[in-house]
This record gives sequence, structure tokens and C-alpha cells, in this order.
Amino acid sequence: MISDSRRCLALFVLLTAAVVPYLIDLGGSSIWDANEAFYVETPREMLQRSDFVSPTFNYLPRLNKPVLSYWIVAAFYKVFGVSVGVQRLPIALGALTMILAALLLARAAGNLEAGLWAATGLAVAPRLVMFGRRIFIDIYISMFMALTLTFFALAERYPERRRLFLLLMYACVGLGVLTKGPVAAVLPALVFGIYLLLHRELKRVTEMMIPLGLLIVLAIVVPWYAALYQRYGWTYITSFIVGENIARYTEGLGVEQRRGLSFYLPVIFSDSFPWSLCLFGAAALWIADWRRRRGLKTAPDTSEPDIPDEPAFRIRTLLWLWLVVIVIFFTFSAAKQDLYIFPIVPAVAALAGLFIARHDGTATSPLPRGLRATAALIGLLLAVAGAGTFYIFETVGKVYALHGAAFVGGAAALGGTVALALALFNRARMALVVVLMSLVTLNWVFIIWVLPSFERYKPVPPLAAAIHSRLSDQDVVAHYNVALPSMVYYLGRHVEILFDRAAFLTLLKGEKRVFAVLSAGDYEEIAREAAVPTCVLDRRPTVNIKLKAVLARDPLPEVLLITNRCTQSRSLR
Repeated sequence: MISDSRRCLALFVLLTAAVVPYLIDLGGSSIWDANEAFYVETPREMLQRSDFVSPTFNYLPRLNKPVLSYWIVAAFYKVFGVSVGVQRLPIALGALTMILAALLLARAAGNLEAGLWAATGLAVAPRLVMFGRRIFIDIYISMFMALTLTFFALAERYPERRRLFLLLMYACVGLGVLTKGPVAAVLPALVFGIYLLLHRELKRVTEMMIPLGLLIVLAIVVPWYAALYQRYGWTYITSFIVGENIARYTEGLGVEQRRGLSFYLPVIFSDSFPWSLCLFGAAALWIADWRRRRGLKTAPDTSEPDIPDEPAFRIRTLLWLWLVVIVIFFTFSAAKQDLYIFPIVPAVAALAGLFIARHDGTATSPLPRGLRATAALIGLLLAVAGAGTFYIFETVGKVYALHGAAFVGGAAALGGTVALALALFNRARMALVVVLMSLVTLNWVFIIWVLPSFERYKPVPPLAAAIHSRLSDQDVVAHYNVALPSMVYYLGRHVEILFDRAAFLTLLKGEKRVFAVLSAGDYEEIAREAAVPTCVLDRRPTVNIKLKAVLARDPLPEVLLITNRCTQSRSLR
């Protein structure tokens, strides 16, 4: 048997290897069009205009979210300069903070080994690795909510330092509200209220320092809203509170796709893979401990040394409440988005770490049997996913050519197979170590080898360069029926965003030279209807990520750069 200290050392080495990729080559890939573009460009415009009250994107007001995320990036820009890599540094730090929160939560409810299992499993989670390089606001709201949970748990675990932890908790609530809105206060309050009610301790609300906590939250949140009110009145504040929160939750405002009540079940397991598969065993363990604790209350002379002490068990209960309440809360929302429940992932990782660390080493114990089954399932799924990835990119490699993708698939298949074999031979923990080692390797390969080759499918940088070489101040840059917001950053100027065909045709017929980006399919129709000659200056492939299209080897969709002044611009035939 490996000693606890040696096992902790091995896990620490793995954790170190797992977190380094979060900080590698942050500026090596271009902006991801969608969420990231707004958090690269808006802070740049803030600095350019010296206006930190009214965020703008594309030089138009962008007040659908609170301001803290933009302030954070703007502060990094001020210190390190404006660049994509600098914008990604605070995202990476936010992801690393979530990993630390998982470690602290598991440590508070168990021991250091549980914390290291939790943190390492979360650090290698593919979704966090990817989100930690591109999804700013969701990483930060998840981080602040995870810290809110962590400080409340620490206040419960170490009552002698309750005041300090509660003050830190309220600061995180305020920062979360200034990041994404009231949800950062409402959900923790709901979870903590149910937690106290479950333990018949609602009277302890008086110990929560609520008046002082409210002052801390207001001191963080109110100044920006007051400045916003002074400038615009209630217009944007009301539209955010009512439209972006209440109406989105109750009516699905702004969301086209309606999703059923089971939508979040696969999201739970994909967001926190591989440790999410430990939830079954962690739930069985919690139920078994609850029953044994209940039996002890009726037979107090019975000794059960394997049962966690009361504070540790209460924190595990708190973690389950956090997971269940957040998932149920958003399950009944009209606007379901997968990232809405991302704040649960540190709690999921912590519960998994506690489950893995609770291994008493006896072959007849139900816990090792559950751990073996879990390790085998994780190994099997990793092997299947790896084999599927290898098959897809080997068979469609000429259409979707990503360097290292086949290696990633093959390595995942091999690592999963070895883990499955070890689990079947009663080496569950070693199997999980192999899983961690495999995912650490895959994440390094993904960052260093796969991501750079993905650049060929990002059309904006080369299209922006083509526009720059021809552009004058009087020209118009426009997008028709495409979502490529990062072009605003790469051009450093306003881009007309049009979805109405008549308005786009009118623009092409105008007196100004227009550089427009649109899909190849749309251009075929536009070219027939335009009353002026147009020509293609550049064309770039993009990726169709639908699995059906990939397996069918469909040609890559293209976006085109066109102009309405062909005589003044060299066309691409």
C-alpha cells in the first residue's frame, strides 16, 4: 500500500502538471468569435474613451451585463498592455481559483488527500481547460460563487474564524453581483437558507452578520449603478434587472431554443468529467453515512469510527445542496443555457475527491467495490471517447485537418483502456491516477499542438488583414447575417452589423465603398439582387461543428469578403 504522504505528493505533482497548461501560450491563438470577443474589445474601448461607467462594444452601448468583468480586463490592459493574451490571463487565473476552491472544500469536509483528488480532477476537466481560455464572464461568476460557497463552508468548519470567512463571503457576493447580477446573491442565499432549515437552525441567521454583509455588498455594487443612474436614469438598470434576469428566467427572453426539464442531466456530467461520474458513489456514501449517523443517535453507545465527524458531514451536505438547488433552479427557467450551472463544478469535484479518498482498503467493503466500478466506468468512457475521436479525425482528416487530433484520440483510448484494466484488477486508485495522467497529457497536447492548427478555421484575422490593406477612413465595413464580432477588435473601428437584406442591399448601392463579410450561400443570392457589381476579395473556411456534417465529410462552409467597388480593389478569382 502506498502511504498517504507519498500519495499526496504524487497528486500534488499531477496537480502542478495539470494547472500549467492554463497559463501556456495564452496569446498564441486568435479570439474565439462569440463570448470572448466582447471581453477583449469592450475594455479596450473603455481605455480608449477613458469612460469606465458606460461599456461599449463596436462603439455602441453594451449595458446588458454589469461592469466588473470589463474593469478586470481593463486593469490588466493598463498594466501589461492591450493584447489577446493579456485578456486571457485573468480568465486563466479565475479557472485556477475555481480549482483552489475545490481543494479547500474537499479539505474542509475531509483531508488534504481528498482536496488534492478534487483539485486535480477539476484541473484536467476538458471543459474547464477550454473555458479557461475563452469564457470570461461565466468563469468569473462561477469563481465568485464558488468562493462564496467556500467561505461559508470554512465559516461552518472553523467557527473560531467565522467572522473573517463571512466577511470574505459577502465580498465575493458583491463582486459576483457586479459581474453578472442578482443571481450571485439569490442562489447562495437560497442554498444557505435551506442548509440552516435542514439542520433546524434558522435562528443562526442572527450569527450571519447580515446587516454588515449587506453593507459590504452595497458598497461594492451601488457606486457603479449610481453612476449609471446619474447618466441614464433608470433606463439601462431597469432593462437589465427586468429583461436580462426576470424576463429571461420566466419567459426565455432573447433565447430562441426551448429545452426540456432533462436538459441539465448530461451537462452535469460533461462539465465536470471525469470526476462527475463519481457522483453516484458519492451519493451512496452520503446516504450510508446519514443512515449510520441516524442509527448512532438512537444507539449512542455504538462506536462507528469510520463515520466523518459532524462538521465534515455537514459540509458534504452543503455541497449536495449547492449542486441540487442550482440545477433545479435553472431547470425551471425558460432560458436554459449549459453554462448557467457551471458554478456547481467545484462542488462536484469536491464530492468526488471525498469519495475517492474514503477507501478503507478492505476488499469486502462496499466502498472499494463502488470505487472500482466508478474507475472502470471512467476508463471505459475515456477509451470510447478516444477511439471515437481517433476514428473521426482519421476518416475525415482531409476536410477537418487538426494536427494532433488523432494522437489525442489514440492516447485517450490507450489511457482509458489501461485504467479500465487496472480497475477490473482491483487497482481502482491506480486506475484513476492513469486517467489523470492521460488527461494531463491530452491537455498539454491540445494546447501546444491542436489549438494552433485550429487557426486555419478562424476567418477573422486574415479577413481583417485583407480589409486593412485596402481600407480608408471613408469606407464602410459591414457584416451581413454572420456573427464575427472579433473583427471589431482586429480592425479597431466600427463594423455595421446587418441582418436585413434590404438594408444590406441599400448599403451596397450607396456612394461609399463597402467591405462586407457574409457567407458564401448568402452571397450567391445577394450577387443576383444587387444593382451594382460586386466581387470577392477573399474567402476563408469555417468549421461546421455538427457531428452529422463532420461524419458526412461535408465541405467546410466559407465566409467571403466582398466589395462594391471592384475597379478599386483587386478581386480574388
